[in-house]
Amino acid sequence: MNVNGIDMKVEVLVISVSDIERAKEFYGRLGWRLDRTPPSVVQFTPHGSACSVQFGTDLTSAPPGSGKGYLIVSDIEAARTALVAAGIEVSAVFHLGPDGPIEGLDPERRSYFSRATFRDPDGNTWLLQEVTTRLPGRADPGPTSFTSTTDLASALRRAAAAHGEHEKLTGQEDPDWPDWYAQYMTSEQTGTEPPK
Repeated sequence: MNVNGIDMKVEVLVISVSDIERAKEFYGRLGWRLDRTPPSVVQFTPHGSACSVQFGTDLTSAPPGSGKGYLIVSDIEAARTALVAAGIEVSAVFHLGPDGPIEGLDPERRSYFSRATFRDPDGNTWLLQEVTTRLPGRADPGPTSFTSTTDLASALRRAAAAHGEHEKLTGQEDPDWPDWYAQYMTSEQTGTEPPK
């Protein structure tokens, strides 16, 4: 049997913490959903995520604070502001340059380049990464979806800006703008060629 045709989705990542109640309070402040689980397991799911995070007694032999995860956001400045308002200590936004990290947003606001980090009380590290357009082949070109109103609104703003440039190039109003927006937003999620 060929495993290439078998759907496998990451459901849960286990992190190690030294104080379950302290970690529970912290992840609750992030606004993540506390899921229903057996008594020995605490599970949180970030808003818009299909993957959850678990911690609890004897779930892993990893030392507390050894975890690292990526959290994808559509607007890193808005995400950072919301986390800071919730009392989370978040690094300044930085972007990747040829010689390493540089403070501030990526000047071209390219996907995957603008980042910020924060840690839970044990030192498990979370890296916020702004992704608005997926690399080709990174996402399934089939169904697309938006997991929150924030992501959808951000995608609509980017589509509106790109469509404005499209209308400038063509020199005329586009009465089929809803179709153009839909193609543009789908191409961002799947890494396919955007409409011309």
